[in-house]
Amino acid sequence: MATAFSGLLAWWLLGAKVAPLGMGVVDQVLGFTAVSLGVTMLFVAGLANSVNIIDGMNGLASMCSAIMFAAMTYVALQVGDVFVAAMSVAGVGACLGFFVWNYPRGLIFLGDGGAYLLGFWLSALSLLLVARNPSVSPLLPFTLLAYPMFETLFTMYRRKVIRGRPMTLPDGIHLHTLIYRRLMRWALGRDGSMEPTRGNSMTSPYLWVLSSVSVVPATVFWDNSVAMLVACGVFVLAYLSLYSRIVTFRTPSWMGRFRHSKQVDAEPEQQP
Repeated sequence: MATAFSGLLAWWLLGAKVAPLGMGVVDQVLGFTAVSLGVTMLFVAGLANSVNIIDGMNGLASMCSAIMFAAMTYVALQVGDVFVAAMSVAGVGACLGFFVWNYPRGLIFLGDGGAYLLGFWLSALSLLLVARNPSVSPLLPFTLLAYPMFETLFTMYRRKVIRGRPMTLPDGIHLHTLIYRRLMRWALGRDGSMEPTRGNSMTSPYLWVLSSVSVVPATVFWDNSVAMLVACGVFVLAYLSLYSRIVTFRTPSWMGRFRHSKQVDAEPEQQP
């Protein structure tokens, strides 16, 4: 409720709202004030929770957020939006200032408050960037923030449709958890002899790369909605392919020496 209310404030005080998407009937519906407000509140609240969901490994949420803030800075400068650029640079600085203490040893943590703040910050600025600058594609927020958004949507689908469990019931099979359990923890030692934070911290770079699959094209093609759609499609396919291969012990060869054996892990899934 609090994150949704923050979306209401962003809509009311800043004019940060989901812009028309160029989709005919959808745009007509978004033209109604109540619908625009409701969709904006849902987007902001959803993104805030999405960043909290990916905050499962040292440096994961903070570096992904820093990459997204940096992309927004670039786009804002391209259209001369000094306010959004300044707020995005502040986001980069905040994330990196936190990152040096969190990664790799986890000396401090974001917690729910930090993750929700970053989610609100990213969602509000991305909406504001589009609302203030018509030349920016209305699909930019969805492409730029594809990783946390799709992680959340896929989690909801996995829990409710595949596993038949409530969507709000936690589980331990997010993509970052699978990479940790089935690559890092196994490869670095399962007898407790490895440094506790080593496998945790070595998981995050894989997801930084995955996040960049959508962030890079969003940065380059910020004014091209067709390219944005293609980038979103490529990201979804990349995510699902990676998830499917890891969960079935067919780790991609580019993950190098951390390929898992074909032995089935019989332990119950848990958060690390």
